[in-house]
Amino acid sequence: MDILVLYYSRHGATRRLADLVASGIDAVKGTQARLRTVPAVAPVTEVAAPPVPPTGSPYVELRDLEECGGLALGSPTRFGNMAAPLKHFLDSTGSLWHSGGLAGKPAAFFTSTSTLHGGQESTLLSMMLPLLHHGMLIVGLPYTERDLYETTSGGTPYGATHVARDGATVLLTDAEKRLAVALGRRLAQVALQVAR
Repeated sequence: MDILVLYYSRHGATRRLADLVASGIDAVKGTQARLRTVPAVAPVTEVAAPPVPPTGSPYVELRDLEECGGLALGSPTRFGNMAAPLKHFLDSTGSLWHSGGLAGKPAAFFTSTSTLHGGQESTLLSMMLPLLHHGMLIVGLPYTERDLYETTSGGTPYGATHVARDGATVLLTDAEKRLAVALGRRLAQVALQVAR
């Protein structure tokens, strides 16, 4: 079963979280991660992104969502909300909403902020809203993950997070790494249970 890991990353921190979530998915027998990204939103609408990004994950297509058994959605925080490129893509999924193509599939979330109080939880919640409209099942991180009690950086029950410290080099803490992997693993396990 493919689990889609869909993200937008500007400086690399959200991409690193995506890779860790994917490794958690890949660790569950019977599931594999499918990494995809979205193009930046151009300030002039006539300017289009190239059909394939020069590096990194391929751009997502609606069929990636149709084919997935679950979805991990990640975005950097923009004033306590998901980044515009990710929202722009989600706004194009009306046909999937109409057909119920995502209903009953599990979804999990991850984000990165430049400061500890930069809106991590509100960003995770903003990503949940359109997927609730799609009828997806929300998967978080339970407090059985000890790192939620002990982290002094990222990590919430709403999803995996990272504090980038205002543009510093993308170094995730050990707790942030473990929580991202745990989120991917949990999502994959739930996806398998739902598919039975």
